[in-house]
Amino acid sequence: MPKKRPDFSMYVAHFTSDRISVNGIKNPANEYKEISAYERLLNILELKKITASEMPWTHSRAVCFTECPWTSLLLHTEEYSTYAIGFSKAAVFSKHGSPALYVRPDQYEKQKWHDHIMPFVTPFWPAYHPKNCDKANFKVCDFSHEREWRTPHDFPFEYDQIEFIILGTYEDMAKFPREYKDTIGREKFILMDNYRKVEMLWPVHRID
Repeated sequence: MPKKRPDFSMYVAHFTSDRISVNGIKNPANEYKEISAYERLLNILELKKITASEMPWTHSRAVCFTECPWTSLLLHTEEYSTYAIGFSKAAVFSKHGSPALYVRPDQYEKQKWHDHIMPFVTPFWPAYHPKNCDKANFKVCDFSHEREWRTPHDFPFEYDQIEFIILGTYEDMAKFPREYKDTIGREKFILMDNYRKVEMLWPVHRID
């Protein structure tokens, strides 16, 4: 067990989003592309399952989580939403999950990847790549800040495995279905509004 440190957690979160465009005609996520991030979270809780979606580069299916540290979570919600469901790494690992593999595209082309590995692979071509590599015609792609974990299939769960739920506002908490609050436990709900207030009063994480 690693020692406690501010940049490391034993938990990961799956954030929903309002994005409409998803990859692949047969992508299972297409079924949910017209509903909001809030509704997607409710759907996950109703099904007790996070549906694997098609990854844009390898076209393999996976469920994605982030180990993004709490100090960067506000920026992360700007990319996705303020709605998330969290689990322990142990729970994710037990369902064949692990950290994603950030791979340079030129390295990727030199490997013969097993089908079981493909769902974990994501391209890594940062903006600071040497300019003499531009002839490779790779687009900038860098998600390493997300510290991503994945499972190579749907992620089923029981309510007692949920470690936390992230909502945006007090209004979200007020309207959230009572049966979920009772079953999951109100103490497991985290409101991003509270975090915004803390950051306003003690802006120790701002870089601007």
